[in-house]
Amino acid sequence: MDQASEPAPQTLHTADGATIAYHRLEGKLPGIVFLGGFASDMTGTKALALEAFARERGHAFVRFDYQGHGQSSGRFEDGTIGQWSRDAIAVLDELTEGPQILVGSSMGGWIMLLVALARASHVAGLIGIAAAPDFTEDLMWERMDDTVRATIERDGVYYEPSEYGEPLPITRHLIEEGRSHLLLRGNIPLACPVRLLQGMDDRDVPWEWALKLQSALQSEDVETVLIKHGDHRLSEPHDIQRLRFQLDRLLHQVEGVVD
Repeated sequence: MDQASEPAPQTLHTADGATIAYHRLEGKLPGIVFLGGFASDMTGTKALALEAFARERGHAFVRFDYQGHGQSSGRFEDGTIGQWSRDAIAVLDELTEGPQILVGSSMGGWIMLLVALARASHVAGLIGIAAAPDFTEDLMWERMDDTVRATIERDGVYYEPSEYGEPLPITRHLIEEGRSHLLLRGNIPLACPVRLLQGMDDRDVPWEWALKLQSALQSEDVETVLIKHGDHRLSEPHDIQRLRFQLDRLLHQVEGVVD
């Protein structure tokens, strides 16, 4: 289903007055929640493929847009990791019941970890796709040259060229606020099963990032799948099939635990 033909999204009104656009399927547990990446929305290939998977299997499913993304309220340049994490927590609290598997893509991989830390009893498992915890600091700020850093310090924003569309506003507030949510400086106290899918030709998130995250997670059940020629998006048909396979495995594993 393409964006033009799908029904209008439903709307969640948050405590801070924002509106979060979402699509939801009713179904059995564990449910599945998809968390998208930086400047992406809920109409992407992976989000729709996961929705189709959930519909086929009869599982509950939610996809949504963070504030400043897609069809939700707000401006992208006003967003922060903390705000987008609160959006995701609101979705989990208000739109789901019972155990959920969170599937996070790129920035969504960072968000899913923050959500799982905040709502551990509500999360049965995690799947990260090119998961990018700490990216604002280590994959943005630390890689920026002095000219770009000076622009951000002086103007409060730098417009970064993007191969996926219009230049992205990288704000000083995004960078500074992100420092209060860094996870890879120590252990991540999560016990649920985690599956990490990572392309080795990813130009945005180094493949070593998945191994770094694997080491930081306290869970005894963490598996990392490195895809030799995989890119950042991992949205090709064979990538989607691999994602479906891993999600199917994880669903079968946790179903026996949460019943």
